[in-house]
Amino acid sequence: MRLQNPIVVTATLLVAALTSAGQTKDLAGSKDPALFTRMPGFVITDYRESQFDAHDFTVQKGQGTVKQHVEGHQVYWRYDLPSSAGAPPSKLQIARNFQNAAQRLGGKTMYDAGPGNDYGSTLLISRNGTETWVELGPRGSMYTLLIVEQQAMQQDVVANADALKSGLADTGHAEVPGIFFDTAKSDVKPESQPALQEVVKMLKGSPALKVWVVGHTDNVGTAEANVALSNARAASVVKALVAAGIDARRLTAHGDGPFAPVAANSTEDGRARNRRVELVAQ
Repeated sequence: MRLQNPIVVTATLLVAALTSAGQTKDLAGSKDPALFTRMPGFVITDYRESQFDAHDFTVQKGQGTVKQHVEGHQVYWRYDLPSSAGAPPSKLQIARNFQNAAQRLGGKTMYDAGPGNDYGSTLLISRNGTETWVELGPRGSMYTLLIVEQQAMQQDVVANADALKSGLADTGHAEVPGIFFDTAKSDVKPESQPALQEVVKMLKGSPALKVWVVGHTDNVGTAEANVALSNARAASVVKALVAAGIDARRLTAHGDGPFAPVAANSTEDGRARNRRVELVAQ
């Protein structure tokens, strides 16, 4: 492997630092986060947004730390203080400003690195049923923010009719990705239509086939409540399929609740995989 010339690397970093320090206007297309204003005098020199991504946030646990994996809408900011703006604030000043702002929003500091680690912070703000995680990296004349608004990914890819038919033939069951429900609700959301249309297509192409429509949940909450919810969701899917022209006698709704997981419920990714709808051949 060819190593980079350290002189070239140092020069490149120096040019980047000088460019940021001399920048007096926000990066085109950037904007401040909805939850916070910026430190006075700073400008946005880097801005990256992803509709769905993941980050592992450092969280204090006892005398040590753990990583909290969070998925959702993610945005990264870098703010720099132009050299013409005067003396920069201290790292502690930046950290306390954001920690106090989060507290006023009902949030809390999940991690404070302290003076030995540049006062890096993890903040958590829960509002209107949504968790927003914030990672702050104060550096005095520069600071960074990485914010993830936790949410489930919208499933854009659905199993087509042939794949569903093949799954039922090979294993006797097939998961149907792309069927959505609001949290703790059983009504099928409108964006589920592409997946439902593929199920209808498969069933119309196999007129002798009868299936159980099985709802599954994660293990958050009581088992009884999850079984009831999964039953209601399965019944809603059956209702939608009947409305699309499938004979109700070919469909039976069933709720397994949390009792047939396909992944560990100890992570958000595992819980998301367990919240699903399957077809099982009768």
